Amino acid sequence: MGSHRRTAPSSGPERSTALALGLLSAAATALGAVPATAAPQEDTRAEVDRLYREAEKATEAYNAADERADALRREIADAQDVIARKQQRVNTMREALGSLAGSQYRSGGLDPALALLLSEDPEDYLRKASVLDRIGVHQTAELKRLRGTLRSLSQDRAEAAGRLGALERSRKAAATHKRTVQRKLAEARRLLGSLPAGERAAWDRASRSGRTDLLGPGGAPASGRAAAAVAAARSALGKPYVWGANGPSGFDCSGLTQWAYGQAGVALPRTSQAQRYAGRQVPLSEARPGDLVLYRSDASHVAMYMGNGQVIHAPYPGAPVRYDPVGMMPVSSVTRV
Repeated sequence: MGSHRRTAPSSGPERSTALALGLLSAAATALGAVPATAAPQEDTRAEVDRLYREAEKATEAYNAADERADALRREIADAQDVIARKQQRVNTMREALGSLAGSQYRSGGLDPALALLLSEDPEDYLRKASVLDRIGVHQTAELKRLRGTLRSLSQDRAEAAGRLGALERSRKAAATHKRTVQRKLAEARRLLGSLPAGERAAWDRASRSGRTDLLGPGGAPASGRAAAAVAAARSALGKPYVWGANGPSGFDCSGLTQWAYGQAGVALPRTSQAQRYAGRQVPLSEARPGDLVLYRSDASHVAMYMGNGQVIHAPYPGAPVRYDPVGMMPVSSVTRV
């Protein structure tokens, strides 16, 4: 039995070789364990990024549906005013025509030839008959106008009903996008909370990284209104990200740029996709303070260029309005308002 037992290596070269092999084995085991712990955290950070991207897309879709609903509400209010005025006009026409018809009925409606024969003053009768003819022509014209107004009123009511239906669809779409945003943000917050503090800090640093050598200093703002928008954006630094908000106490990305330009007297559209076309496109290399920088191929994020390779934007929930490098994520276009 003893002949099958391995003997411990003696001192000398054999013992050194065995020790070295043991150390290498332990090192390999330790190195092999690193991906096993790092990979799940990397996957978690990637999933948080994905959820925030999708939440931002849903936020912009919510903003678009909400903006459409606001526009429809205004259109419906205007249409209701027009309908009320036309209805009053119809009522007035009906009253006037009813009074004239009643008067003619009470006059007895004598045959004109008989009335002429019985008249003590035929010339006076003929003068009156001429007036009655003109009244008849006027009545006919009023009836035509009444019919036309009724047709127009019916069309206006049908269009208003269509707008009401569109408003309801827009409301439902906004509610759907809202639920999507809330679900994805809640999941992103849960995943971030599952990371160690150091990993959360690393993820935040990674979200703020990017090239700052993509362009030069940028010079002065392109216009006085751009300078006013830049000043407004700076005044919002530190305000919280609030999805669906456009200030002044909280902002999402397009809400911040819309609000900043609003302070300069410029009305921008509500969504980042629409803001992309709110001015002329310029190359990123020529960006100047006040220009809008759109990110990702779908323009689902927007920031304001501030010069020196920096932008101000509302990043994501939990992160306040802040400066970040212009190359923090893929730039799709630059718009000069």
